[in-house]
Amino acid sequence: MKLPILAAALVAALANTPLPARAADSLTVLLDWFVNPDHAPLVVAREGGYFARHGLDVTLVPPADPSQPPRLVAAGQAEVAVHYQPSLQQDAAAGLPLVRFGTLVETPLNTLTVLKDGPVTSLEDLRGKRIGYSVSGFEDAMLGQMLKSVGLGLDDVDLINVNFALSASLIAGQVDAVIGGYRNFELTQLRLEGKEGVAFFPEEHGVPPYDELVLVTHADLAGDGRLPRFLAAIEEATLFLTNHPDEAWSLFIKAHPDLDDELNRTAWADTLPRFAKRPAALDVGRYERFAAFMVESGLVKAMPRVESYARTVR
Repeated sequence: MKLPILAAALVAALANTPLPARAADSLTVLLDWFVNPDHAPLVVAREGGYFARHGLDVTLVPPADPSQPPRLVAAGQAEVAVHYQPSLQQDAAAGLPLVRFGTLVETPLNTLTVLKDGPVTSLEDLRGKRIGYSVSGFEDAMLGQMLKSVGLGLDDVDLINVNFALSASLIAGQVDAVIGGYRNFELTQLRLEGKEGVAFFPEEHGVPPYDELVLVTHADLAGDGRLPRFLAAIEEATLFLTNHPDEAWSLFIKAHPDLDDELNRTAWADTLPRFAKRPAALDVGRYERFAAFMVESGLVKAMPRVESYARTVR
């Protein structure tokens, strides 16, 4: 009769004995640019302990060269990179072994921007005007489609490479418009310089909607068990951002106090509505429509099936 009692006591003792802590799985994420409010879900997931609660030790690495993160992941030298959907699709067409497994920013951020008191009040006014750009390729295609929506073409404008001095070239009068500025940064930057800007949104002028920032990994890692936990932590952090933006901002600037200025505070508020609330969700039809646009625009000759470069992970 004492054996059941002893067994129960043993079970109780084992239940009250703390188990050894399991070491967190490390994961390195290469950012697309220096840390900024676009990366808020990643920073908050790290600083708020969301990654840790999912058994992850995540390192966020800003790139020395913004073009390198996806290349390093494709070469197996890093596990995750923040990338751009249009660039990912170009990489997929070129045969790079990259797979999108999550979304960070689910709307376009790109704009065509002009000065409010400048000579351009509508897209039709761009005929014969100077348009500054930073990177040829996708920006040209995006601009071409926007111009096409009002009966113009790239031959009707004068394209000028201003490198990354988009706002500065617009303020200095070197160009009449710039393509490729982010709506959550450039407009505020112009205002802080004493100028008001007006943005034209590509998705309202013939360019199919796309995800601005996505999370990619090597195709061989698409089944890695760390990735679903990584996305779960980002989803929780994004919901916290949405529900408690001020507390989330405090976590963000505690980690990056150098970003506590008006530009980044405004960008924080402007970017919040654009974060993917379901980062693991994949809209295949949306990717197919943008792939068709890329082929039609001459950015790629042909696109592989979406399933080969964009997946969900479980």
